[in-house]
Amino acid sequence: MRPTTQTHAAPPTATATATATPTATTAAAPTSARAAGTWRLGDLTVNRLGFGAMRLTGTEPFGDGVPRDRERSIGVLRRAVELGVNHIDTASFYFSATRSANELINRALAPYPEDLVITTKVWPGRDASGDWWWASPAQLRGQVEENLRGLGRDHLDVVNLRVPPRLRDGSIAEHVGALAELRDAGLIRHLGVSNVTAAQVAQARAVAPLVCVQNPYGIGAAQESRDLLRLCGELGLAFVPFFAIAGAGREAGPVGGEHPEVSEVAEAHGVSPAQVRLAWTLAQGPHVLAIPGTGDPDHLAQNMAAGALSLTPAELARLDAVRPADMRR
Repeated sequence: MRPTTQTHAAPPTATATATATPTATTAAAPTSARAAGTWRLGDLTVNRLGFGAMRLTGTEPFGDGVPRDRERSIGVLRRAVELGVNHIDTASFYFSATRSANELINRALAPYPEDLVITTKVWPGRDASGDWWWASPAQLRGQVEENLRGLGRDHLDVVNLRVPPRLRDGSIAEHVGALAELRDAGLIRHLGVSNVTAAQVAQARAVAPLVCVQNPYGIGAAQESRDLLRLCGELGLAFVPFFAIAGAGREAGPVGGEHPEVSEVAEAHGVSPAQVRLAWTLAQGPHVLAIPGTGDPDHLAQNMAAGALSLTPAELARLDAVRPADMRR
């Protein structure tokens, strides 16, 4: 069945679409993604605490490290859905020598639950040997179809255009236009952008409606990133941070010692610093979604519990005050 496509209607407001932030503590809260509330990606309702698939394929992403046990990764995916996750972020370039995130998702979850929203991204790609390349507008269709084949789907719920770092000040309108054509053709339901500036969000919205912005963000974020998060809320767009736990470690994961402010808040609640980082992320606004990834079932449970961790206003202020220079200690 061909999916319906999004019209150019105004996006939903932040107050109309979000569920109230929970007040339960980690000790008493259910370990469910539903504890963090919901948001709408166009006409698709998702729990604000989702799951990122990048770490399913190996101990390090993109072919480095040791491939993960296949059945263990499949089990993590199934457990995530059991715990209320209905928003999974993936990409066809998430693969190691013997594991593909999209294939694992297909194997674990197909036939897919009706409420499951799978978000993917295009523009970067990797060839069969793992070398990176960047698609032209005409090549985006091939990347979309690669995701469709891997996931075993007839359409993609949300596709993010992941902008190359070298184009942080460039135009993305032509690539957005190519994806809009694929949306109109029924291959994509909704569009988003990733790794963008506020100016590029405006460029994209002038071409086609968006439902989300996916950018690096976490404790210690620069003012430009904080301003973009706030802008997304004003526009009714979901803001989906990646590296919310990893911080400066990015794909490699957390590196070095934890910031003392994070460690002290974690100790006060008897939780891990990663859980504090997730709770802080979700507290940045009802339009903020989290997509922590893991290949470890114990870490998955901890991530879900973070959705019910309530930080005090004083604790949030302490963590808000951390700046980029502080994170490089």
